[in-house]
Amino acid sequence: MKSMPKKIVLPAVLGLFASLVFLWVNVVYAQAPWPFAPPTTPMAQRNAMTLVINQVSWFQNATRTASSITGGGGYGLLMQQFQAVRDQYAGFKSTLNPQQLSLGANQIAELNSGLDIIAEAFTDYQAAVANGQSNYTAFANLNSVLYEAIGVWVREFKQDCRQLRVGW
Repeated sequence: MKSMPKKIVLPAVLGLFASLVFLWVNVVYAQAPWPFAPPTTPMAQRNAMTLVINQVSWFQNATRTASSITGGGGYGLLMQQFQAVRDQYAGFKSTLNPQQLSLGANQIAELNSGLDIIAEAFTDYQAAVANGQSNYTAFANLNSVLYEAIGVWVREFKQDCRQLRVGW
């Protein structure tokens, strides 16, 4: 039996070794979850609630000014600001304690659904433009709907926070 020349074997072995090292380095080890949720404080809840309310204000401001942005950037701004509201709200929910989550499960579900319904306004805008409505008119309608809808949502959010004694 003939042995393979070292010129072929050595690079093949080094390549195999490098591949194994690369795979070993990229292995992601699972971490055990914490046995308890991080404690939430009234101050953390108040801060998170304030961040949501502030983000809603910025979103409403964007609905008033987005029409002045040319080149379709206004739509992107609205999408970005709306996603920021959703992100702030998700952060807020993580500050609620188990009792608040339990007692407010329906209210939280309604607030989540409210954000989903508001998000449908973006799809409605795209459908209106696709159906031949002028971009200007469709965008003005989108701004109006978003401004009013998020105003209703934030009023409900504040009321639910009072009922759940957020930050107390």
